[in-house]
Amino acid sequence: MWLVILFVIIGISARFFPHLPNFAPIAVVALFSGVYFKKKYGWLLPLGIYIISDLMIGLHQTIFFTWGTIVFIYFLGRALQTRKTTTNTAVFTLASSFIFFLITNFGVWLMGWYPPTLAGLTSCYINALPFFRVSLIANFSYGLVFFGAYEYFVKRTKLAHQAA
Repeated sequence: MWLVILFVIIGISARFFPHLPNFAPIAVVALFSGVYFKKKYGWLLPLGIYIISDLMIGLHQTIFFTWGTIVFIYFLGRALQTRKTTTNTAVFTLASSFIFFLITNFGVWLMGWYPPTLAGLTSCYINALPFFRVSLIANFSYGLVFFGAYEYFVKRTKLAHQAA
């Protein structure tokens, strides 16, 4: 359990390091938490850490969309728990990226940053595509590191205990 918490804290901490806009493991942290937290209220850790980091970085009009999406992706990770394979993890990571993109940019449009028309919504999504590309690369990169490193540590620890 401590290893999962450590990965979540490292992931959210990455928001504070200098990085390209949207090159942060936001969706992956939520997905990872959903897969490896077994507790009933496990969704509170990634959400709580995300809220704290938002309080430090700054609040914005779309926080309820981002925070809600984090919880949604956490439960997507819970669904991945029972069917975790490399392929499924990649598919769920891709789905998490799309979900985050769709919901949060819908929030941007709904909050009035674009005209309340279909053309405004379309413009919102089109203008967000460069950020989506970066977040997609970030999610796959961080996902590879988080899921890969965690599984490596777990496997290595089990092998070490079996050899002892």
